[in-house]
Amino acid sequence: MSSDPQYAKWPQLPLAQQVFALTNPYASRTSQQLAAKNLQDAITEHKMAPFYKYLAHPTEGILNAVGEGSSSVPGKPPSRKSSAVGMITTKNPTSSINLAWDEALYQQLQADNEKELQEFQKEEDEAVENAGEFEIQAARGKRADFWARVGDKEKAIAAYEDVFEKTGVLGTKIDIVLAIIRMGLFYGDKQLVKKQVTRAKALVEGGGDWDRRNRLKAYEGLYLLTVRSYNLGAPLLLDSLSTFTSYELCTYSNLVVYAVLAGSVSLKRVDFKSKVVDAPETKAILGDGEDKLLALSGAISAGPGVDADMQGAPSTKAAVNLTTLGSSTEQPEAEMSVDFAALAQLVSSLYNGRYKLFFQALALVEEQFLTQDRYLHEHKNWFVREMRLRGYQQLLQSYRVVGLDSMANDFGVTVDFLDRDLAKFIAAGRIPCTIDRVNGKGVIETNRPDDKNKQYQDVVRQGDQLITKLQKYGQAVRLRGSERA
Repeated sequence: MSSDPQYAKWPQLPLAQQVFALTNPYASRTSQQLAAKNLQDAITEHKMAPFYKYLAHPTEGILNAVGEGSSSVPGKPPSRKSSAVGMITTKNPTSSINLAWDEALYQQLQADNEKELQEFQKEEDEAVENAGEFEIQAARGKRADFWARVGDKEKAIAAYEDVFEKTGVLGTKIDIVLAIIRMGLFYGDKQLVKKQVTRAKALVEGGGDWDRRNRLKAYEGLYLLTVRSYNLGAPLLLDSLSTFTSYELCTYSNLVVYAVLAGSVSLKRVDFKSKVVDAPETKAILGDGEDKLLALSGAISAGPGVDADMQGAPSTKAAVNLTTLGSSTEQPEAEMSVDFAALAQLVSSLYNGRYKLFFQALALVEEQFLTQDRYLHEHKNWFVREMRLRGYQQLLQSYRVVGLDSMANDFGVTVDFLDRDLAKFIAAGRIPCTIDRVNGKGVIETNRPDDKNKQYQDVVRQGDQLITKLQKYGQAVRLRGSERA
């Protein structure tokens, strides 16, 4: 039996994105100013004294490593093991916008926090004396949510664990673990997230309801994205598009971006067509006007039989979650309008082999999405490189011999750039081909692997290994026999 999710409000993950934007060298000054204002407003509104200290304290705040705060004492740069690494940019962090430290504000926030904690303790004591276990757990849950709200990671996790140990309801246990996962995502603690995702999967397998299973799918997919396991995360994220209700994790627009990018870089062509190009959830967002209408009406469905022309670029808009249409569930007001034109062009041009447009769209996707999102930024160079490789592989697998200048023209790059770029992939064994620039303008000759010959070589190699093991085993048996004699 399904129940409404609990402990789903805190922490507010968009605040971590605001911290990232404040230190992102690719962010505009306007966006950094907005991020600083949003952070200051949230700290004041939610009385986030621990989080304020964590960010802006003159000597301890993580933003001092990139010139924030009002202290003249430079902060120590965060190490790779520090949780700050997951919240601020790790390469060339910079910011010209200050999140100023106000000692009076901090003292006031601390006083408000102490007052709230005393009220929670009083409520729990009264529940112990006059009420039942349900009321006691409710009071403990409020304290855990309080620590998550004010941004104290360690105390929030400890409080959630205390509630977890003293509750017997499986759905509540799963909700608590999901809250701890969000704390890990908020602070960029990948080891904590990995541990808690495994824990949540075990709980769900023990009898979790349908809603929590689907919510966990989105959580796990996002975690896999942060550790660059796009091939494992893509199916989970794409499946979540049709069942997504985890707005405490990210907006639906963000989920669309994550799912489409993960599918584009990792899925085979057949799966890419059925799950990304032709999927009704993506057509409703990335397709042209007719595709969107058909997707919303249910007249089209994902499958290899549909070949939509996605050349028309969509305008700036908010993503439409098909899951919530016609139901009482509504997307949150915080859902922002996103320009999906570059993403739509990336998908369309890659599938249809328009490689010049594909490279142009890839550059726009890097500029608009990869450099601006805290989950995507860390792996942006890898993603761009893998997408270039995918384009090269897709073109070369159709030809035995290709002119270097012809291929460079198809991709809209210079011959020298293509030569250098292909050379890296050839040396790494990622593209089976050779480049001959001795005669003429240069020729690329593909070396297609012979599957039958490869199978034969594998059998011979494995047979040799088996014979060697049998010989060693025979020698060992003879030695033991001689010892007995």
